[in-house]
Amino acid sequence: MNCIEKQTCERPAYPLAKHSIRRQLSFAVGAAALFLAPTSAHAAGTVAGTDIVNVAQATFDGPPGDPPVTIDSNIVTIKVDELLDVTVVSSDPGDVATSPGSTAQVTTYQVTNTGNGSEAFTLSADTAKPGDEFDTTFEQIILDTNGNGVYDPGVDTIYTPGTNDPVLAPDESITVFILSTIPASANDGDRAEIELAAVANTGSGTPGDIFAGQGDGGGDAVVGSTGANDEDSGFFVVQTAEITLVKSATIVDPFGGATAVPGSVIFYQLVATTTGTGNLANLAITDDIPADTTYNAETITLEGAPLSDSASDADAGSFDGSSIAVALGTVPGGQTRTITFQVTID
Repeated sequence: MNCIEKQTCERPAYPLAKHSIRRQLSFAVGAAALFLAPTSAHAAGTVAGTDIVNVAQATFDGPPGDPPVTIDSNIVTIKVDELLDVTVVSSDPGDVATSPGSTAQVTTYQVTNTGNGSEAFTLSADTAKPGDEFDTTFEQIILDTNGNGVYDPGVDTIYTPGTNDPVLAPDESITVFILSTIPASANDGDRAEIELAAVANTGSGTPGDIFAGQGDGGGDAVVGSTGANDEDSGFFVVQTAEITLVKSATIVDPFGGATAVPGSVIFYQLVATTTGTGNLANLAITDDIPADTTYNAETITLEGAPLSDSASDADAGSFDGSSIAVALGTVPGGQTRTITFQVTID
């Protein structure tokens, strides 16, 4: 007997039975579940638009000698609604070092669709957050086209709201860059906050708000725990360094005194002092040999250690016939370097 897709089933009388057997069953929707369609697990759960299908079954004994009878309930189908959720996280490991007047300075973010449906997101930048020491000038939002996580000028795509809003599948992320100009007035140690926000194009609001019929896959769209609107900030820190250079001279004359006569030796000392939180790159100190004096060969020192006059060897010193030079490389702020050399008055 076939009672499939009927909510009740009546068994007819059998000739050998002492009396007719009549049994009737009623089923509440969802009393037991038989899933006919597989689902996929994601961070936000089952993918929007998935049909959850279930059928209940009942089995009872037939007349003696007959096999058990099984009947199915009606099929109940529920379409999974879209959950609207997004997260924004700064990708910078710390404050991004910069300097006054710099352009195209980059802060980096990760935007992730934590909902369960494909969704487009509108992006916006705020470079005038209260509470920091200075505001940058917003230049552009850039989408990481090649997915390498690094801003590549001319390769990555300039973002225009409403034109190329990123469309992300469930659990998909995209790297986003904000480009800023640092004001020339920014001071050493000053910080600036740069915020990126993302909001679901379908809608946002209070968790649980419903946008009827607007969900991915044909169901409703429901605002998730993030409000379908999230933001996070990166920070710039200005790092500058300055240098002062002080030169002094000590004289030793041929008689053991300190007169400046022919034959007297002049001991020059150069003290370079850096200040600030930044670095001075490729710092080099040079000094011309004064007229009416002769450089005393191989007398250059750095921090008391002798340097050679040759420009072709590995150390930092050199003499080109008219001036001495010492290449100090990159020197952080807050340090000093002391150089000495000698000349003889002609």
